[in-house]
Amino acid sequence: MFLRSSLGRLQHMAQRRVATAAATGETSDSIRSTLIPSDYRTAESNVAAQTKVHEAKFYTIPPDVKKQLFSGGGFTKLFENQIKTFTETCLMIRPSALEVLEYIRNTDFAKPTVRYVVYGENGVGKSLMLAHVVHFGYQNGFVLVHVPWVPNWMKRPKEITNVSEGGFIDLPFDAAAWLLHFKNQNSKLLTELDLKTSKDYIWSKREATSAGSTLSELIEHGISRIKFASGTIAALLAELKLHATAGHCKVMVAIDGFNAFFHPETRILTDNKQRVTPDRVTLTQPFLDLTNYDWINGVCVLVVDKIGMTEGFMESYMPRYLLGRNGFEHLDPFVPIAVQNYTDKEFHTCIQYYLDRHWIQKTPEGFDEQLKHLSNKNPYNLMQITRSL
Repeated sequence: MFLRSSLGRLQHMAQRRVATAAATGETSDSIRSTLIPSDYRTAESNVAAQTKVHEAKFYTIPPDVKKQLFSGGGFTKLFENQIKTFTETCLMIRPSALEVLEYIRNTDFAKPTVRYVVYGENGVGKSLMLAHVVHFGYQNGFVLVHVPWVPNWMKRPKEITNVSEGGFIDLPFDAAAWLLHFKNQNSKLLTELDLKTSKDYIWSKREATSAGSTLSELIEHGISRIKFASGTIAALLAELKLHATAGHCKVMVAIDGFNAFFHPETRILTDNKQRVTPDRVTLTQPFLDLTNYDWINGVCVLVVDKIGMTEGFMESYMPRYLLGRNGFEHLDPFVPIAVQNYTDKEFHTCIQYYLDRHWIQKTPEGFDEQLKHLSNKNPYNLMQITRSL
């Protein structure tokens, strides 16, 4: 009770200070005296050049790049609201991201694809870390296969249809939306690479994508003919594996909530009100095939998250628990990447950034310590405590 009441009072204080700062539009002398831009920002926007020197600093993603990469998802709703309020997209350069980027830079792409499994408690910043890696892939010529949040397909599909063959469930609108996301992220690169289909794809008696068509033409067909969107995804991912193995391109697979593919059940119901298992959803198998190790010139960064599970399956955040036996064996061997709460340095950086954006105001001594203890230096908790009115 004491903790909840203290949290409520502190949150109310923080929100009042947010309102005051927004109303004045100016930084007080006490704020200005504490702001040293080099302490919490870096001008190094080339992700490949970021090193330990830049750790715990914020870097900015240009608005056009943010729109291209993340218009289809990738950030939490709370962080998206923060982006709109701050009128900029800033990501903190964190140790876990630097670790993955260092591994990728030193990867021998002639060897089978390496799988990295990102894990951690709720709110530690796994999705933002994945966004950081996606930005690296974009800057370094990888074809991006980015799934912002798999549980959306398994818990809140836009529409479901039954597929007569094998009793599968199709998610045509979700599949078409993902194809549009893929197109936005990769359209320019696909035009430069000029990748072609390796065989004919027959969709109906009157519709087909012939061998030698560009992958862009294949994608456009799936977007315009929603009925065939899931089949188009299966064809697209299979073609990307072939082209990567042939050395025509490099592919980065970045999937958030990957463990939802192996959950015991979904929230999708059949006509007789039976819950569907993920393996009966048409979108599942193509992405499992892509995260296998039977191809080269690729890298897979996969986030497992408790929130991706349904109630009763959230006891642990460790990969073995979240993936289950089948998921663990599917990815084994993989490289585990742990994401932790903020360090003291990262927490101080975040507070400095909030001060800079007039999100909070400098307060009497001890306020920062209260925020630290009440949030437990958890990034999401800190955003919650200091959120707007």
